[in-house]
Amino acid sequence: MTATLQHRVHVTAQLPQAGRGPLPDGSPRMWSPTTSTLITGARDALLVDPPLTTAQAREVGDWVAAAGRRLAGIYVTHGHGDHWFGAIPLLQRFPDAVVYATAGTAQHMAGQNSPEFRSSFWDKVFPGELPTGDVDVTVVGEDGFELDGQWLQPIEVGHTDTDATTMLHAPSAGLLVAGDVVYNGVHLYLTESGGVSGLDQWLVALDIAESLRPVVVIAGHKDPDAADDPAQLDATRRYLKDARSLLETSSGAEDFYGTMLALHPDRINPGALWGAAITLFPTNSRG
Repeated sequence: MTATLQHRVHVTAQLPQAGRGPLPDGSPRMWSPTTSTLITGARDALLVDPPLTTAQAREVGDWVAAAGRRLAGIYVTHGHGDHWFGAIPLLQRFPDAVVYATAGTAQHMAGQNSPEFRSSFWDKVFPGELPTGDVDVTVVGEDGFELDGQWLQPIEVGHTDTDATTMLHAPSAGLLVAGDVVYNGVHLYLTESGGVSGLDQWLVALDIAESLRPVVVIAGHKDPDAADDPAQLDATRRYLKDARSLLETSSGAEDFYGTMLALHPDRINPGALWGAAITLFPTNSRG
């Protein structure tokens, strides 16, 4: 009899961003806490979304090793570097692991790791902290792949907080590792939305997630104290709808930012919201 898949979650701490200016209250801009998920069978394990920095990868590697399973694979939900750069050193520690991603994610990963983008963004914001090198990606489609005899299915949902995003569904366990389709207790990264149309696409992705009827929903960025429950689908939806409405009525970045903070006071890392505000309202901000 095939053992039921189990999972555990690791949340890396917020990180200060270099050279990106303070928030309106003078506090430093931080990078959101990021979630890595380990799905385990009787013998093997799959890591979903390795972290960003070399130090975080070491921390997650110790956590993976403590699970007592062979790390057979790594799945990347989307191309943003904070969800996979840590795979570079992790593959040195766990050489049996195969890196899986959809074709769209693999293409985005290559762009994020290009010398031009690394030097203009990642290595500027986190100088000296990030792994360097490449990873070989095994491209998978929605037909999925197995872990210890249980099926795992990538779900392609298009644009959410960036393009070509996916979720990983483990139907036998009622588990949806949602990547950045869902944010749990953390301000959403809206910077790449481009406005209302991008938010509308994200809302469609949430409908797809909900249609899977998951029992457990793990967000790509979460408050470490928050529960991994399906209620976060609707909480993310409410945030997006509020942002959509305010994009059409706010007088500028400060107005948008302040109103969203008032509507969602319990979410952590307002720096993500401020970054979106000064991007979406570039001519009327002081960021």
